[in-house]
Amino acid sequence: MSMPFYVSPEQLMKDRADYARKGIARGRSVVVLAYDGGIAFVAENPSRALHKVSEIYDRIAFAAVGKYNEFENLRVAGIRYADLRGYSYDRSDVTARGLANAYAQTLGTVFTQESKPYEVEIVVAQVDEDPQDDQIYRLTYDGSVGDEQGFVAMGGGAEDITSGLQEHWRPGMDLGTALRLAVQLLGESPGGGDARVLSAGQLEVAVLDRARERRKFRRIENSLLTALLSPDDPTSDVPHTEDQPGA
Repeated sequence: MSMPFYVSPEQLMKDRADYARKGIARGRSVVVLAYDGGIAFVAENPSRALHKVSEIYDRIAFAAVGKYNEFENLRVAGIRYADLRGYSYDRSDVTARGLANAYAQTLGTVFTQESKPYEVEIVVAQVDEDPQDDQIYRLTYDGSVGDEQGFVAMGGGAEDITSGLQEHWRPGMDLGTALRLAVQLLGESPGGGDARVLSAGQLEVAVLDRARERRKFRRIENSLLTALLSPDDPTSDVPHTEDQPGA
């Protein structure tokens, strides 16, 4: 007769947390940071089809690191939640706080009840008319929610990037300065190795632009992104573009 195998709840939770953290650490980093016109999202992502940053609703965007299929499921669920709430009540009732709470419940349930936790870390951000009312929430694999102020970094090397942001980020940065800071920190190797110079083609960049009409989300690509990343480019005001399907 075989003896039953027993693992203490504390050890089980620790093993799941270690498993999730290792999976997330293998992913390329994402930086979310406020600038004078809204909130910017910068991800090291050479793929033009598999996005780490996406629009959820009028004023709300989503960024993630980890396993693509898992955070894509969360993104789609978030869009459905936002659409249903906006249709049932009012568009203004869809908030990043409510969405973060819904994600926290899902991630917490998966972490405690499923055989394998989600290997994901996500950010839900909302831009408002008053910069003081902007919201950035970071959610980890176990459903923990952090209310971040000004910036957040996720993925491999997140600790080093966060240290760099604490040292160099300041409120009121223009978009070009904020993007160049994020890209510089993304390119710095952990442990002080040789830094990489990331080109526009290796990046996925989007913003929640406070000055736009109802839909605040837009992607920054191609020549505009190259110009913003140029250190000698004096332009701080980014020309507005019309909404594109799937943006």
